[in-house]
Amino acid sequence: MKIFWSSFIKIFFYLLGRPMWLLLLLSVSLMSLVYINGTITNLPIAIVDQDHTPTSRGLIRSLETSSKIDTIIYESSLQAYDDINNRKLFAVITIPRDFEKRLISGEEVTIPAYGDASSRLANGLIQVDIKGIYQQILTEYNTKIMRNNGFSDKQINIILSPIKGQTEPLYNAGISFAAITFPGLLVMLLQHSFLIASTRTNITLNSLPQGKPPKIVVFGSLCGLLPIWLFLSIVLFGLWPWILGYRQLASIPEILIMTFPLLLGALGLSKLLTECLRRTEMIYLTLAFLTTPVFYLSGTIWPIDAMPLWVQCVSYSLPSTWATNMIAGVNQMGLSLSDNWLNIFMILLLGVIYSSLGIFISALREGKVRSIFRKMKTFRYLKMRS
Repeated sequence: MKIFWSSFIKIFFYLLGRPMWLLLLLSVSLMSLVYINGTITNLPIAIVDQDHTPTSRGLIRSLETSSKIDTIIYESSLQAYDDINNRKLFAVITIPRDFEKRLISGEEVTIPAYGDASSRLANGLIQVDIKGIYQQILTEYNTKIMRNNGFSDKQINIILSPIKGQTEPLYNAGISFAAITFPGLLVMLLQHSFLIASTRTNITLNSLPQGKPPKIVVFGSLCGLLPIWLFLSIVLFGLWPWILGYRQLASIPEILIMTFPLLLGALGLSKLLTECLRRTEMIYLTLAFLTTPVFYLSGTIWPIDAMPLWVQCVSYSLPSTWATNMIAGVNQMGLSLSDNWLNIFMILLLGVIYSSLGIFISALREGKVRSIFRKMKTFRYLKMRS
């Protein structure tokens, strides 16, 4: 135990003396600055009013109520199309002539709307807002016609809204797309940085000139990494979302309880990587290319159930996938830790499997497996002779 704590303290204070791990916080800060406003607002769109009637002006006022849209009135459609081609606008809406007249007479009315689809997120937000405003105006217009024809308010509600929908926020950060992607991004960065540090520590200790140190020294040195990354987890999953104004429901003890199994699972994976890579420079040549795939496989951007079966198997074999599901559930859905025992169990199980594979590869490389088989053969032979 004395050797363990000696190795633990040596690595811990070595990391404190050379705090390169703080680059992770700098990386997270730079990436999240693009989301600092919380949500996309004031997207410029052009409105060309060719009707100039109270109804068309009412439509424009309704569009101006949206926080995501910044309406700009144009007199000429050609100028608006020229500006959208020059990326000064995200959409152009043209209110046609006789818009009010056709609407009152019950004729079909088409309102052309052209959007810049190269910006998928902005274009999607504009489409949702415009459809919602169109539907609101159409409902108000139909309500007015039905009321003038003697329908009661109750009858109008039944006809226009026969089904009342209700949604409950589950895996939904509530304010922006950024907050939804944040758990997967942070888990990926935490796992990736810890894998690099633990694998590098493993390889460095195994390649010492005086030979491999005792296993208790390696174990103590790896455990010395845990306090640093537990501190980082508090900053990443507790402090930083709170600073940016995202939903953050988990307490600090809950964050530590969720992060600790992830780090243990990553330790097991680092053992396997150590035996596969064997050289320090290989860490940076391989793990650097795995960061983005791990993020996409976590289910944050694309649902895991919608992936091909073999891709799902790869996704579920990563500790970060289970950790993302757990941290998003507690931090954003308000679930308790008791609802996430499966996630914790799977992370620890993966850690045991990966560490066992690493130990097996190490024993196979050192010839210990052959030695065991030879001893078993000899034992069987002696048993038969006796």
